[in-house]
Amino acid sequence: MKVLIIEDEKPASQKLIRLLKEINPDIEIIDVLKSVEQSTNWFLHNPKPDLIFMDIQLEDGICFEIFENKPIHTPIIFTTAYDEYTLKAFKVNSIDYLLKPIASDELKYAIDKFKNHYEKFEHTGIESIINQLRPKTKERFLIKIGEHYKSVQTSMINCFYINERCNFIHVNNGKNYPIDYSLDKIEQLIDSKSFFRINRNFIINFSAIQDIIVYSSNRLKIMLNDWTEKEEIIVSRERVSDFKEWMDR
Repeated sequence: MKVLIIEDEKPASQKLIRLLKEINPDIEIIDVLKSVEQSTNWFLHNPKPDLIFMDIQLEDGICFEIFENKPIHTPIIFTTAYDEYTLKAFKVNSIDYLLKPIASDELKYAIDKFKNHYEKFEHTGIESIINQLRPKTKERFLIKIGEHYKSVQTSMINCFYINERCNFIHVNNGKNYPIDYSLDKIEQLIDSKSFFRINRNFIINFSAIQDIIVYSSNRLKIMLNDWTEKEEIIVSRERVSDFKEWMDR
């Protein structure tokens, strides 16, 4: 069995290889890839493997971007530290979804499932399952204001930000409301075409950008609609290049 591993964390890929060899010494690891770009190029120039082990979050993006560049008809067992990517979609379609840290018995079960259903996967595409797995963007956020609740449309949010270790949204009426989601979680729930995380404390909405000003040390200062808080909104030095690319797409 020829196996391809797509995993950006070296300790995780090494552990997976070790477990696979313990389960079945005849398994051949044909390659270990770390990024969306590397994987995309690999599939363009190599014959398909029998089975793919794939992490969801890679060093340069989400694995679903690979499928946007080239259709892949190989069975996949996803390995990830996140459980919010519609686990049931894989269970009912006989593709497994293993949460890290991966246990040997769960890995063996997944491989046995693959062997039992190999012919099924050989004749059916996996793209429809990938589409089911792709997380849907969040349309609204429910916030609590005193004894009341209010639903705010995501498109009406100018930015998500952190202030004194608390998370807030800034909406287009100039008001700020606390929310229960962390910025890391929010990144998974919103449309990356409309929102961009410019630093550790801010995720901004493209439609809310009023002006972009060159700032010190190769950074950029963002002027947002209705933003009256004292804190300046600065694109971190590490994110400037990606931000420019996002603005120019």
